[in-house]
Amino acid sequence: MSEAGEAGEVGQEADGQRLFVGGRWVAPDDGYYEVVDPATEETVGRAPEASREQVLAACAAAREAFDGWSRTPAAERAAVLGRAADLIRGRLGGYADLARAETGATTATARAMQVGVAVARFRRYATVEPAEWAIPPQINEAGPMGRAGVMGALAVRQPVGVVSCITSYNNPWANPAGKVAPALAMGNTVVVKPAPQDPLSVYRMAEALAAAGAPPGVVNVVSGRDVGVGEAVVASPDVDMVSFTGSTAVGQRIAEVCGRDMKRQLMELGGKGAAVVFDDADVGSAVAGIGTTFSFYSGQICTAPTRVLVQRGLYDRLVAGLAAYAGRLKVGDPAAPDTVVGPLITAEHRARVESYVELGRKEGATVLAGGERPAPERGFYVAPTVLADCTNDMRVAREEIFGPVVSVVPFDDEEEGVALANDSDYGLIDYVWSGDVARAFRVARRLRAGGVGINTVGRNMEAPFGGFKKSGVGRDVGSYALHAYSEVQAIVWPG
Repeated sequence: MSEAGEAGEVGQEADGQRLFVGGRWVAPDDGYYEVVDPATEETVGRAPEASREQVLAACAAAREAFDGWSRTPAAERAAVLGRAADLIRGRLGGYADLARAETGATTATARAMQVGVAVARFRRYATVEPAEWAIPPQINEAGPMGRAGVMGALAVRQPVGVVSCITSYNNPWANPAGKVAPALAMGNTVVVKPAPQDPLSVYRMAEALAAAGAPPGVVNVVSGRDVGVGEAVVASPDVDMVSFTGSTAVGQRIAEVCGRDMKRQLMELGGKGAAVVFDDADVGSAVAGIGTTFSFYSGQICTAPTRVLVQRGLYDRLVAGLAAYAGRLKVGDPAAPDTVVGPLITAEHRARVESYVELGRKEGATVLAGGERPAPERGFYVAPTVLADCTNDMRVAREEIFGPVVSVVPFDDEEEGVALANDSDYGLIDYVWSGDVARAFRVARRLRAGGVGINTVGRNMEAPFGGFKKSGVGRDVGSYALHAYSEVQAIVWPG
């Protein structure tokens, strides 16, 4: 492994960003690669390509640091998170500019939903309520064994150990923070493997944590385009748990490796959110909620309501409203204050999304809006697209497109709407729009999804987050993240 001394406050040299391993900024063994701004197609910076040996060294550093960090009082661990939140907040402008350049997110999204949410997540776990740290004592006065078997029993939470955090490209601040902050709060150490498209922001997060007092080895960051980097950070014998956000296909491969070694998993995978819109719904509210698919990260978000199921009595009004809404959205430079829809992450992903629009046409869908590249000559843009007259067996209605595209399917009655919503490989977040609140709650309880929004696409950041079926394994966010990054230990004693 190539060695480096202190490489400056942010670990950057003239040749590019360095890895963060064991509290040191380390030159990558396998060189650097360019990170490209999806809006301009220009180079944002040069990211490091870690070797397998460097990944294993990062995991070993996390293992070495675990004992000391896990024994550090919870209040001291929380203080590190609090100081990191303050440091990130103080550099919000520059960090948001970098996030915008790496991801193509609009300035408002980069500031509020990327860096801003990361700050909020670090602060959330820096101010954990004492009641959240432990399971309430469970004392058994008697049991099946009778009086002779009476034992006192206390259930407590222990850290899992070394956690590999593998993050998605659509949010290089909020997604890693949602893994790192609760994992560190519980006394785990972490090795973060960011998505290859936008890793530079994650190194800034590591910089802030180090400056906040995280001891060497508690936080490590390794990156690379080669699949071997991700494979090594999963398979390392020093890793006890893998927390992954990304595609279902990759998640399945990671789960196979974790299963062989009995490693803990937290998987937040793909989605094809069904928006079930009844004919008594408020059309404007439904259109605005579904329209976030176009604007929020340009549809590159697993929670988007991309599969729109509309009762026939409202169908024509809703598809007309969606088409008009899509046509009003400004697509272009994410740095411009009036831009709503930015670019997709890469040229390859743009081609993939465009291929789905063409597939929809071939399958019989009607393109009511979008379906073409918008005006900017440079950048990986796709116009917000509405595919009407779809059926639930079309690929555009079943497969995750991960772009600003919605597929609209009509239904007749409540039973059919529920059946269509549940007829999916995915089950992350579904939505219900109805003027009858009782019906909306009744339908929500029948949907096979980890979360359901009623007349809203908003999120409660204390509610458990995760999916049914191929949308994932486990739950996090709020107190549930403390559960996810801990093991339950029972301590018993004579009664």
